Amino acid sequence: AISHIMSTLFYPLITFLLLAICVSYSAVTAVFLASSGEAVYKVTAADDHCVYANLTCSLLTFNQTNVTKVCPGARCMFAFYGGESVYHQYILVFHLCNLFVVLWLVNFIYALGQCTLAGAFASYYWAPRKPKDIPPFPLYSSFSRAIRYHTGSLAFGSLILAWVQVVRVVLMYLDHKLKGSQNCVARFLVCCLRCCFWSLERFLKFLNKNAYIMIAIYGKNFCTSSKDAFSLLMRNILRYDHQHIYWTNNVQRL
Repeated sequence: AISHIMSTLFYPLITFLLLAICVSYSAVTAVFLASSGEAVYKVTAADDHCVYANLTCSLLTFNQTNVTKVCPGARCMFAFYGGESVYHQYILVFHLCNLFVVLWLVNFIYALGQCTLAGAFASYYWAPRKPKDIPPFPLYSSFSRAIRYHTGSLAFGSLILAWVQVVRVVLMYLDHKLKGSQNCVARFLVCCLRCCFWSLERFLKFLNKNAYIMIAIYGKNFCTSSKDAFSLLMRNILRYDHQHIYWTNNVQRL
């Protein structure tokens, strides 16, 4: 199939370009969020016993105060960006929203690639006489169909996967915070939840990939395609498992 649709070899470059744009946008957004507050300056002193150490200060009025007299060598240094407004109180929520958006976009880009390639190869496999009946520009045609007719299905499948990944990130953060905790029950529950959501993510990735193939072939919506893909896999579970082991062993030998 690849020998008759050589353009599929260059599609990963499109995926890489889209991912680069997506990650760059998210990184710039994160930088703007992190630096959106007011600059907070604090007193740094060579003597730890200085009464003004770690107190907030102002660059404009620092030299006019008696801090340098009481604590020789003390300086007013930048500490972090912060603030007391409602916006700054919910800055973590905005970071989570940014994380969710980038995960959604990344999953959508992967879904678009899987659906596009599946549609291109389907045009080869369903052609009665190869390569005579293969339509011209099958990759472009499949990409156009995916964008025009299946954007909602791909976005919905990516949305579900993005929610699971965000929950996994939150659980990883909680697990990191609980490492020094003496609450064994909480650590055990977080560990169990991490394991469950890791398994759920792997299952959803596997199911979504097969659902996107069904979408590219039959043009149905995401839910119907997921149900059809799951039913097809269950009817051929032994055959799929045998082929999966066969190809895995051959790849490992290579």
